[in-house]
Amino acid sequence: MTRDMAFFEFLCRMGDNTLVLGHRVSEWCGHAPVLEEDIALANTALDLIGQTQMWLGLAGEVEGEGRSADDLAMLRDAWDFRNVLLAEQPNGDFGQTMMRQYLFDQAHVLLLQKLAGSSDERVAGIAAKAVKEVAYHVERSRDTVIGLGDGTSESHRRMQAALDLLWPYAGEMFTDDEVSGIMAGEGIAPEPSSLRAAWDAAVQETMSEATLVIPDSDFAHAGGKTGFRHSEHLGHMLTQMQWLQRAYPGARW
Repeated sequence: MTRDMAFFEFLCRMGDNTLVLGHRVSEWCGHAPVLEEDIALANTALDLIGQTQMWLGLAGEVEGEGRSADDLAMLRDAWDFRNVLLAEQPNGDFGQTMMRQYLFDQAHVLLLQKLAGSSDERVAGIAAKAVKEVAYHVERSRDTVIGLGDGTSESHRRMQAALDLLWPYAGEMFTDDEVSGIMAGEGIAPEPSSLRAAWDAAVQETMSEATLVIPDSDFAHAGGKTGFRHSEHLGHMLTQMQWLQRAYPGARW
């Protein structure tokens, strides 16, 4: 694999994570438990989609085949996406959504902090902008997980169920492969595994405050960020997300 091929794959991973999760979060618009949460979730989705525009825009430049961020978002099929499986999991109830958000946010902020010092100025610039937004995301999702976990018996039960369900998807965020090895060698991005210890420590502290028990398992689903295997949920999501562009190719506002 060449350096440019690996760079393109890395940028797609970054952009696809924020695109897929951003769309998932946007599905709460008009359906959240209270107005404040509706607005907060909508803003989180907008932040993530804005980051997608930057990551996939740069991916298109690096690829050099004339594809824009919109093309990469709306004209690829499920097997071409490189997001982690965690991001595409269904929203479930509000607690499940916030647990998914926290597990992702905590890894996301650690990665962006490292990327802000990337050897590639374009990557560093995107990361420096995005990390300001994600620092708020992780603060909010962490506080919500703690509040619900250490809340009523019902909210505690739901949050523990959400943690049990989503934990097996978290490990994929920290797996290394040829792409990450090339990026680390070039000084563009760290190996994902190098972030695991800090993530584990932060998550352990959060779950302790939330009175939640982290599952005693190292098993991790994989295949999302390599495109080898996605869950059926991504395909269903894309039929909604890409419908307008597929039905009316080239449509513009």
